[in-house]
Amino acid sequence: MKIPCLPLLLTFFVCIDAHADWFGFRGNNGNGAFDECTPYEISLEGKSSWSEKLPGRGLSSPIVVGDLVFVSACSGSNQENLHLLAFNSNDGNLEWERIYKATGRTICHSKTCVAASTLASDGKVILAQFSSNDVFCLDLSGNLRWLRGLTFDYPNAANGLGMSSSPVIAQGMAIIQVENDAYSFTAGLNLRNGTTVWKKNRPRAANWTSPIVINQGGREVVVLQSKDGISAIEPNSGEQIWSFDEGASTIPSSAWSGKDILVVPSNGLTALRINQNGIRPETLWKDNKLKPGTPSPSIIDDKTYVINNANVLTCASLENGEILWRLRLKGPLSGSPVMSEKHLFVFSETGLGQIVRLGDSTGEVIRTIELDDTILCTPALTREGVFIRSDKKLWKLGP
Repeated sequence: MKIPCLPLLLTFFVCIDAHADWFGFRGNNGNGAFDECTPYEISLEGKSSWSEKLPGRGLSSPIVVGDLVFVSACSGSNQENLHLLAFNSNDGNLEWERIYKATGRTICHSKTCVAASTLASDGKVILAQFSSNDVFCLDLSGNLRWLRGLTFDYPNAANGLGMSSSPVIAQGMAIIQVENDAYSFTAGLNLRNGTTVWKKNRPRAANWTSPIVINQGGREVVVLQSKDGISAIEPNSGEQIWSFDEGASTIPSSAWSGKDILVVPSNGLTALRINQNGIRPETLWKDNKLKPGTPSPSIIDDKTYVINNANVLTCASLENGEILWRLRLKGPLSGSPVMSEKHLFVFSETGLGQIVRLGDSTGEVIRTIELDDTILCTPALTREGVFIRSDKKLWKLGP
């Protein structure tokens, strides 16, 4: 159900009495959209706002499950300490913290770190993947269900820059993407006990995109992206259902409309209409003027939003790719934009939050908020406000 964003006074009463979940990277549908209302007049001084220090760096985005906000971090001279933290979303109190030692390679480019992958949840457990190829599954109270040190099984699965693909959960399977120049694969792990159900060899190329889950023919299908294009697989077996073989970016990820359109960072941007009978999708349009930079494209209602390397936000029709308007933002921008109703939220690498009112023919920055710290992640949206993390802190920004 969508709760319309009413004028600001009503927004306070409609939006902050409860909060919906934000289960993974770019939300529940992997497209940056929150289907309910997020207050847009957020502030550091908001009545429900808070900030808490983090024990180490991280590019991973926060996720929200009920009254808990989860995030990962890494610390130590070699980033060997892997932190998983749960905060109370209402007051920022630390509910629990777990610290593990990395079992795999922790070498990363200076811009990234070992805690680069966003957590995933199904509402019952949280799933964490680190660049060291360590995977953890915990319940919401912080009790360890299982862990896997994948480097023990696949010692050549690493790259010199660090990995950042985020896991997804589909049909009771944890989908773990480990793709790089040396030994590249994606695996389906049993969410109950962490055992490997299937492993699929993948193109050998450094790949920082994340899987997404779409609905096709009434079932969950996992979409994997690589330099070769798109592979849609069955979550329980890893078997390929269909493919798109025209290549794709290895940095920004694809986005799902929630209905029948998948936008892929390929040939600029390519829109595919997903057939519900499982056959190869139809190409709706391609436009090289819609090529995304580092941020992944986002989708809400009947429009897609793309930020390019020049920090220009473009709004285009999802049905035909027609460019409706453009707006220059202040960058540089690495985190992906997220949206609620008629507002878009994005944070620059320097910590500048920009809130854009989304119109049919124009976009306008109506509010900015300065956090004065390095932010390379994507925000999480709830009815209460916006959650964002930096190298040093986790914030809740309320009205």
